[in-house]
Amino acid sequence: MGNHSAQWVPGWSDEAPKDGDLLLAFSGSSIIKPGNGWFLRWGGPEMGDSRPEALAMGTWCGHRLFVSTLPDTGLPGLSTVTLRDAILQMPEAPTELLSTGYQVWQWWQDHRFCGRCGESTQAHPRERARWCGRCNIPWYPRISPCVIVVIRRDDRFLLARSSRVTRNFYSLIAGFVEPGESLEQAVIREVKEETGLDVGNIRYQSSQAWPFPHQMMMGFFADYQGGELVLQEDELADAGWYTSNEHPPVPPVTTIAGQLIHSMKDAIAAGGESS
Repeated sequence: MGNHSAQWVPGWSDEAPKDGDLLLAFSGSSIIKPGNGWFLRWGGPEMGDSRPEALAMGTWCGHRLFVSTLPDTGLPGLSTVTLRDAILQMPEAPTELLSTGYQVWQWWQDHRFCGRCGESTQAHPRERARWCGRCNIPWYPRISPCVIVVIRRDDRFLLARSSRVTRNFYSLIAGFVEPGESLEQAVIREVKEETGLDVGNIRYQSSQAWPFPHQMMMGFFADYQGGELVLQEDELADAGWYTSNEHPPVPPVTTIAGQLIHSMKDAIAAGGESS
């Protein structure tokens, strides 16, 4: 994802925004974007009379930054871009911030009531959490661990096309970690369930936060050990073994899938094992 770490300093506060503060505004899963950047100004004309609840995100270039939801007013100078398009197609986007803002705001809306007793929750005074006074427990932002794996078979690697995503990308096998599983066990199970293949020599590569809806993607390399392709049809529409020089379109390197594929292609070209 885009690197804007020098501009964004994450932070938490229960203070309300003031006129002139920056606002990352979502409408559904789309960002309401002014033509000259990614943020609105709190109290600016593009907000009209709207003053919604907003959540602190820290600072951007020294200015206080908040996230909230606004209706898409269609005002001149404003456009909408989906979060997925920003991550996949706009290398200039501050994707780490956009991803975090979307996930945090969705969590804030989804945990207005305690999941144990149903009581209304309030902002925790010292940390990013919602607090249930009746149960005396905090509710933190949800993070769901997922594995994603590129499988190598000699000088080829496996690519698959999802049966549920309309984009013309071929990508990698991925899935959520089940309770009680290690990450390596999740890789073996997901590959077997979705493709019928057996894999081994599983080794960790890298990770990436992914806001659809609140995943932590942990990337692995693995080697083919046996089996024939038998696709889980409700997950995969197509899959096959491809070479580094001949393969269908794949996700960009702003995604962990694209990064893993690129690294595997480099390892195959070098004639060694990806590590």
